[in-house]
Amino acid sequence: MRITAKAPCRVDLAGGTLDIWPLYLFHEASVTVNFAVDLYTTALLETRNDARIVLRSADLKREEQFDSLDHLSATKKYKLPLLAWVIRHFAPETGFELSTNSEAPAGAGISGSSALIIAISSVLNKFTHAGHNLEKLREIAQNIEAQIIRVPTGSQDYYPAMYGGVSALELSCAGIARKAIPVAPEDLNSRFVLAYTGVPRNSGINNWEVMKAHINGDRRVHRNFERIAEIANGMRHSLEASNWPDTARLLREEWNFRRRNAPGISTPFIDRLIVTARRSGAEAAKVCGAGGGGCVFFLVPPDAKQKVAASIAAQGATVLHAALAPRGVKLT
Repeated sequence: MRITAKAPCRVDLAGGTLDIWPLYLFHEASVTVNFAVDLYTTALLETRNDARIVLRSADLKREEQFDSLDHLSATKKYKLPLLAWVIRHFAPETGFELSTNSEAPAGAGISGSSALIIAISSVLNKFTHAGHNLEKLREIAQNIEAQIIRVPTGSQDYYPAMYGGVSALELSCAGIARKAIPVAPEDLNSRFVLAYTGVPRNSGINNWEVMKAHINGDRRVHRNFERIAEIANGMRHSLEASNWPDTARLLREEWNFRRRNAPGISTPFIDRLIVTARRSGAEAAKVCGAGGGGCVFFLVPPDAKQKVAASIAAQGATVLHAALAPRGVKLT
């Protein structure tokens, strides 16, 4: 038996960090806005005739093997922890080989690990006949990722991998509701540049520091998130109306408030990239994810896209060939 799953990564536009429980409970009408990009993660499972489990990662160039599930479960440290922890949860009864790959650069801040967990969970859900729906898989994936990185994780990273497209995630006491935002793919694709700084971001650390400050009653952080929540709602409406000048204005505001919460979210190189891009015609920019490295998203007029991309590349960043991914995880 061969089972394959393919899931896209994401770019967050506004309302990030609010998706970490319980922060969104302290702000009215919390919402996170993001979209899926066609940089994919894949998981391929092939059954074996014995109990052996073989794990491989093409992008990390790592492999490890276990005599059985018991052997895997008893192991204290893994070369491929993300794969091993998901396997421990689903506990398949027969041997198999699991091979993965990610098109996202390491530590890019575009949720490559979250998308990969959705792909792996989808494969093992099918293989073990667990019967979970997508929302349950999201809950499992989020909990497993928190076990691995040992800090709270947000929910927004999984939804682009699950559904694709452009999303507004409504966060409330009732839970999380994903609403699709109808944006024409060609319109969005002509208006953004995504670049990798070459430096992996520090996964979860920036968000964890901000979260602790919020929970500990830092009024400045609370006020900043109040404004970030307002901006995210505004961006949702501007995207629904295809109001790109307003979207750019809100993206600039979001980035300014996010930097106030965590100055380490940016670096001198990121600042230089943003200044260079604006001189070349970019209208707004922000770091993807928790920042400190990883990818930077630039919103540009269609006629300035090539010039902005060239100016960023001249500074030493890698421009990623990315477009909107219209659908989420695909299981074969």
